Amino acid sequence: MKEYIVFFDDICVFCSNSVRFIYRNERKQPFYFASLDSKTFNSISGPLSGNRKPGTDSLVLYKKGRLYLRSGAALRIAWKLRFPIPLASIGLIIPPFIRNGIYDWIARNRYRWFGKREYCFVPDGRLKERFLE
Repeated sequence: MKEYIVFFDDICVFCSNSVRFIYRNERKQPFYFASLDSKTFNSISGPLSGNRKPGTDSLVLYKKGRLYLRSGAALRIAWKLRFPIPLASIGLIIPPFIRNGIYDWIARNRYRWFGKREYCFVPDGRLKERFLE
């Protein structure tokens, strides 16, 4: 299993652009990517998620055997990117109910603000090599 996998909503334009941003700004440790609808996500989310099935979230990070959801995922991803992006990880000191409230507001409005694809995101070039499915 890969150490860092970002699961995302593959019909969300904002989410697809976020994948490209992560890929362009990663440091040493590579991120791999898969859809929230993928077999990979279903295979690891069941045993790792406990009582909560994270399939409704717009971003999930698998990091060394753990799943991180919502703002926790986004801020942990930021930590692994090129400077100055890791500075955003300071947000982890904000109580989760506050940062997840902001995250949820953006997630609820992402289709309206950024759009929704009629088809799944298809990576190209070298990014394609990082997709698990």
